[in-house]
Amino acid sequence: MRVTFVDAGGWLSVIIRTDRYHVVGSQHYRQLLEQRVTVATSDFVLDEVITRLRYDVGHSVASQFIHLVRQAEEERVLHILHVDQEVWYEAEELFLKYSDVKPSFTDCTSLVLLRRHAIEEVFGFDQHLCLAGCTVRPVTE
Repeated sequence: MRVTFVDAGGWLSVIIRTDRYHVVGSQHYRQLLEQRVTVATSDFVLDEVITRLRYDVGHSVASQFIHLVRQAEEERVLHILHVDQEVWYEAEELFLKYSDVKPSFTDCTSLVLLRRHAIEEVFGFDQHLCLAGCTVRPVTE
């Protein structure tokens, strides 16, 4: 079973029509759904996306996204991975280790979850997630 982790940039590219990656991101997401790829994300990534949506395109779009996520999870189309205390502590270690690469703390939690769940593919545009040995798609350059 192929699992793709959706990072914040992936979600935002699909939802925000003015996003610079909207066309390529929307096409890639459609392909994932058509191929019936299992889609996963994390609670921290969703927090980041909901916050960005609220401030960048408005409360109503952020609210619609929350409802879509809830529906997708109920229909088992989306699996939400949660940051618990152990993941948090491992993410802290990564954050402190990678002072020169500058991943966000959310990126560090994603790196831990990717490794723990043996996920090898990320839908997004943040190359920091390659630190987990994953393939980040779609390729934009």
